[in-house]
Amino acid sequence: MVEHLVLFKLHNDATPAQVEAMLQALRALPTQIDTIRELSCGHNFCDRSNGHQVGLRVLFDDRAGLEVYAPHPAHTGCVATCIKPILEQVTVVDYEC
Repeated sequence: MVEHLVLFKLHNDATPAQVEAMLQALRALPTQIDTIRELSCGHNFCDRSNGHQVGLRVLFDDRAGLEVYAPHPAHTGCVATCIKPILEQVTVVDYEC
């Protein structure tokens, strides 16, 4: 299995509606990308987050599944439309478990 973890630090002027649209777009990805086994995302409530407001966890069977996900039009469209406009910084960690 491969875990894909993403921490998002958003611009201070990102509106609640923009953040909710981002979360909804991410949550829709499993219906569009067959290699996703599980996906969860949500608002961070931890005060040790170094300013990251949103977290994403995606589980794949293997690295090949992650490699299908990254360039998939549903993923790249979500990033371009709902994430990049409000993104300040992103941290990504991928590992096999």
